[in-house]
Amino acid sequence: MKTPVIVASAAVVAFVAAGAIYMVDIDQTSEGRLPTVDVSVDGGELPKFDADVGSVSVQSEEVEVTVPKVKVVTEEETVSVPSVKITPPAE
Repeated sequence: MKTPVIVASAAVVAFVAAGAIYMVDIDQTSEGRLPTVDVSVDGGELPKFDADVGSVSVQSEEVEVTVPKVKVVTEEETVSVPSVKITPPAE
């Protein structure tokens, strides 16, 4: 049952990545430059911290639960599903 979830998740990630790559076309229209500055500073020091943190422990235990037994009957049907058409911007 976990395999379809993993496959669906991978498909969603691939779709988002494709959208991020192909749906944006950015062209640099002018050169950038850093401002001219004169900075004179003395050496600094990073702040020091003392942190007390808790811990998380994940464990498992076996317990008895009531689980219903269900017979599933499957049949093929034609249904409408959403489709995606990706059109990248013209270059």
